Amino acid sequence: MSTVYSENLNQAFQKTRQAAEQLTLVSALQRQEALTAMAVALLAQKDDILEANTLDLEASREMAVSDLILDWLKLTPERLQSAVNILERLAALGSPALLQTAAGIAQSGAIVADQRVPLGVVGLIYEAFPEIGAIAAALSLATGNGLILRGGNEASQTNQMMVKALHTALSQVGLPEDCVVLLSPGLGETLREVVSASHSVDLVIPYGRPSLVQQVMRQATVPVLRTVMGNCYLYWGSSGSLETVLSMIIDSHQGEPDPVNSIEKVLIPAEEHSTSTLTRLWNRLWERGYELRGDPGLVQDFPDLLVAEPEDWGQPYLSKTIAFQRVADVTAAMAVMNRYSSGHADCLVTSSYAESQRFGLGIKSQSVYINQSPRFSRNPEQASNIALGIAIPGRQPGGLIGLETLTRSKRLIQGQYQP
Repeated sequence: MSTVYSENLNQAFQKTRQAAEQLTLVSALQRQEALTAMAVALLAQKDDILEANTLDLEASREMAVSDLILDWLKLTPERLQSAVNILERLAALGSPALLQTAAGIAQSGAIVADQRVPLGVVGLIYEAFPEIGAIAAALSLATGNGLILRGGNEASQTNQMMVKALHTALSQVGLPEDCVVLLSPGLGETLREVVSASHSVDLVIPYGRPSLVQQVMRQATVPVLRTVMGNCYLYWGSSGSLETVLSMIIDSHQGEPDPVNSIEKVLIPAEEHSTSTLTRLWNRLWERGYELRGDPGLVQDFPDLLVAEPEDWGQPYLSKTIAFQRVADVTAAMAVMNRYSSGHADCLVTSSYAESQRFGLGIKSQSVYINQSPRFSRNPEQASNIALGIAIPGRQPGGLIGLETLTRSKRLIQGQYQP
């Protein structure tokens, strides 16, 4: 069975822990074979997976699930193929995160080396995004971790079919199916039990809307990697190009299905950009289907803008919605960003070197983009940067959630003991 019910949770945790311990003894070659087999199995089960997804979509529509979640839930052939491509690239990459690096020689003459080792058991709690489960399974296998998946009700049939394919692949290469365990989402206490299983789970990653992430953060006793999406800010400096601003906004929203780094708030220096320049930007965004909002002063000057509510500045829209706000200068812009943005990707458009230097030093975000689109890709050109998403610093390091995130450093000191 690919789904474990609540009365068997402790057994599921124990089996996943045992499977993770077995993975530490598995060669890099066998892991590569398993990743390749997983990719092949997903393609072989493609029709069944897509059919299950169609059933999930139909049930979700009947339950009036929001358009946002429906978009996240929809597993097109292209999205499934993208996940398969990621598995294939990870297979070709091997296990670079587990390599040993020299750290020096101790005073005693012993050789010191740092080794990247698995965390143990990782729990992924996610809503919709059925392909995320397969990508998480691949990253976990590549790093030698066991994985517990707890998906949402809306994707239950799709998740079961995908995990069934993954289990088939694991069995084919002689690895335990319990490397990847899927829990039933329909049991109310399951989430709480996963995030409080500090004796069984080493790290929990919540992925979805802020409400899900906050729920996990409130209930967890296990270390949590706090993921974020949306609510990225852009400051349009007085010397910045309108075309650059426009292209960065549009490109940042092209991530599919989740625009992790989408620019949703734009700060503009008061009186620096002309009325005609602002109107040109807004008209071009309206033409592309964006909903535009503004602070009360901007709405008074430009009545076609909708009013941005005070709470809008601190939360993501996760849609093609952008709010504009006037600020005094770059210093005021940084203060707004540091207070309200998601803290993972903020941007600047400028032709001033001094302004870019000041901005880069003053912004607290995990990543700062200057005249460069922050668009996020799970399958970037550099395979070692393949990632589930982005996290901001907390009890765990922030940044891309990839191979290195799922490992820790162990120091090995080896010498010749002499009594």
